[in-house]
Amino acid sequence: MDLENQKRVKEAAEKFGAENVVVILGAAEAEAAGIAAETVTAGDPTFAGPLAGVELGLKAYHVIEDEIKEQFDENTYDEQISMMEMVLDKDEIVDEMSEIREEFSN
Repeated sequence: MDLENQKRVKEAAEKFGAENVVVILGAAEAEAAGIAAETVTAGDPTFAGPLAGVELGLKAYHVIEDEIKEQFDENTYDEQISMMEMVLDKDEIVDEMSEIREEFSN
């Protein structure tokens, strides 16, 4: 997660309260999604950005996880995301995101 996005997430959590912020990710690989999810829950693991040492404990999901997918209008999801979903390793991504939530989220 780049430094500008870290800043935006931190500001949103401060403004609205961490309990009211959910982060939706769209990384193409499970590892990249996991690192981004860890960043918004336990803090930046590279200790380089605004979230270095900042444990927000936010819930983070990948856009292809069923509980998020259900929130979209079906036609919009099909137009914007379904092609991506077909080429991703959904099981690997879901497993990675679930592990991060279990380990770090409040």
